[in-house]
Amino acid sequence: MLDQALAEITSDRADPDADFSLPGWIYTDREFFDLEMERIIRPSWQIVCHVNEIANPGDYQTIDYLGESVVVIRGEDRQVRAFTNVCRHRAMRLVEGPSGCARKLVCPYHAWTFESDGRLSGVPMKSEYPALRLEENGLVPVAHEVWHGFVFVNLAPAGFPSVAQMMAPFEDEVAQYRFEDMQRMAPVRTRPRSVNWKNVGDNYSDNLHIPVSHDGLTRLFGRTYRIEPFGWADRLHGTVVEDERQNFWEKVYRRHMPRVEHLSDEAHKLWLYYKLWPNMAFDIYADQIDFMQWLPVSPTECLLREVAYALPDPRREMKLVRYANWRINRVVNAEDTWLITRVQQGMASKSYGSGPIASSETCLRSFSRKIRALIPEARQPFAPAQGWSKK
Repeated sequence: MLDQALAEITSDRADPDADFSLPGWIYTDREFFDLEMERIIRPSWQIVCHVNEIANPGDYQTIDYLGESVVVIRGEDRQVRAFTNVCRHRAMRLVEGPSGCARKLVCPYHAWTFESDGRLSGVPMKSEYPALRLEENGLVPVAHEVWHGFVFVNLAPAGFPSVAQMMAPFEDEVAQYRFEDMQRMAPVRTRPRSVNWKNVGDNYSDNLHIPVSHDGLTRLFGRTYRIEPFGWADRLHGTVVEDERQNFWEKVYRRHMPRVEHLSDEAHKLWLYYKLWPNMAFDIYADQIDFMQWLPVSPTECLLREVAYALPDPRREMKLVRYANWRINRVVNAEDTWLITRVQQGMASKSYGSGPIASSETCLRSFSRKIRALIPEARQPFAPAQGWSKK
């Protein structure tokens, strides 16, 4: 199924439904949600952390989604590995919380002990387990990828491109920011949202709402905001312009951004956004970067997970513009939350099927094409009879 869908996505054939949005019912329907978790989210890459957050042997970070808990850990050999956070004895979780350090992973239930490379090395009363083979009961590995210092995991790789492949068109642009050297600025922040996960991504890629709903970004960018789909990743960007209508913090950011020697002149004024398939994004600025992902929880709930990173820079000007950046984007986030919440409410209306989509909405068109190829029922403007996914 996936091979056929991937072939359709990458073919030159036109999408017969390209001029219409995805239908409202797939933003609320349990059957559709369950199917897209298996066909889209489970075989996709999910960002976990930066390698500098697991700098020493035993350091680990976790991520929970789709009923799984995954731990990414630095081994004694300094290699990064990923495992399901599940003891092989009675399925107890081995570690709690988003991060920590453990040279050995000791189960808090029965003290089974696992090495940081996943090997089972200790079992109390081992002789009482006649079927036990230590070498067959190590931690279950999870596929992982390190891209420019960021660690991603994949529960069930099935043919979607790697992160490096998705971001290949932007390699030269990304390289100048020195992602690998960055340090986390604050703990991971999670925010529940009462919206379908696709709703968050649609809004992120939407270009038409910027001049309507984001006064601050409109003052900051003027008419420079652009969006461009590139296969499995979208590039969105705006250039900071001079505009006396800008508010205090917008002017502070524009006027006080210090020179960063390894960045191009263009990059100093560029606010650059990459949206990766299917539910992740990087926001890139000259002063810092951050990632955001929207993890599905239910048909009408998701969890935003985000954290910012930056290169060490003690300059007062840099501290000032980083604070100004936060003040600007705090308003943008509040505006977007209001928008997606009300869109989600509208998606529940039985009067709404599919809406027309503008030719300039290229990123939404690209995403919709993928969803329709992977789950063809998304071409239907209204929900089919219950049980359709089992036929």
